[in-house]
Amino acid sequence: MANQLTKEERQKRRNRRKHNQNEKAKSWLREWADALLFAAVAALIIRTFFFEAYRIPTPSMEKTLMTGDFLIVSKMNYGPRTPMVLGIPFTNIYLPGLVLPWTRIPGFEDIERNDIVVFNYPIDITPIAAKTNYIKRAVGMPGDTLSIDDKQLFVNGNQAQPFPGIQQIYNVQVRDRVRLSAAKVEAAGGTLYQSQNGSSGTYRIEMSKQVAETVQGWPEVTNVSPFVLPDGFNEYDRRGFSFSSGFNNHHHLPSTVVPSKGQTVRLTPENYHVYENIIARYEGNSVQRNGEQFVINGEQTNEYTIQQDYYFMMGDNRDNSEDSRFWGFVPQSHVVGKAGMIYFSWDSERWLPRFNRLLNFIHD
Repeated sequence: MANQLTKEERQKRRNRRKHNQNEKAKSWLREWADALLFAAVAALIIRTFFFEAYRIPTPSMEKTLMTGDFLIVSKMNYGPRTPMVLGIPFTNIYLPGLVLPWTRIPGFEDIERNDIVVFNYPIDITPIAAKTNYIKRAVGMPGDTLSIDDKQLFVNGNQAQPFPGIQQIYNVQVRDRVRLSAAKVEAAGGTLYQSQNGSSGTYRIEMSKQVAETVQGWPEVTNVSPFVLPDGFNEYDRRGFSFSSGFNNHHHLPSTVVPSKGQTVRLTPENYHVYENIIARYEGNSVQRNGEQFVINGEQTNEYTIQQDYYFMMGDNRDNSEDSRFWGFVPQSHVVGKAGMIYFSWDSERWLPRFNRLLNFIHD
């Protein structure tokens, strides 16, 4: 009998040990699950209200920001937005048809001219927060008067401030029977394209003003001048938006005023295309045309008061950037944050990190 009891006790001990091990395993799993849940919630809060990572996918901001740069974008500077849609965190999946009431929490600064800003691409047909993120330089503030003439940007009548990273395409003429070295151009900081027409001795090079001045001093080069589209080259016919029927990205309708909150504009059949997205899409009004008259929310009127501030954005790679010149103004509601720091940079051509760009703060 004693031996039988001993066996039962041993079995009970084994069962207790197994139970304790299971409890420890469950406790360990709960701790990890709690830790992962806490980390996910903390990351979601940080991403929503404080900082977000962003990758530069295109060359539209070169050489200020390079394709393959990974940025930290601060949402605190201009003020974070409360959630706008209901979806799966850290994905682009959201519940269609449901837009949450939202507001912008005050930041500690306003957008200033020439800030590098991340924003939602305005003309995407999705809720604001689900739109593609773009990054450009805010060259026009609410109320500014802008013009572009022969590729030169003017703000309130003055030529815009230049920046070392801004680049454009130049025509470069070389001496007879001389070929320009692509490797030499690349070493100087430019990108060489093919000659304009065979052996004409004229090349097109994408480069900054500083590089253009260097190239101008080369003995084989006779002249360097900005490449400018002719006045007759019209991009209006192949785009859904334009500031004027004679617009291209090198010439601009003179005296274009960036809309500001509280500004009242007079609508005409000639200028309505400039304000159509603002009135109907970004500010949610119902608009109908009745000859030269406009009917806004059932009321016949030829005036409209702007409900929020807008910005004019341009890429620093002026000849290789889809920006406000082509799709119009950026509403304040679409502003995501301010570009803060490059935390990593990857050169896909050389398949190497750009070590000289790591942990660099972005200066406007």
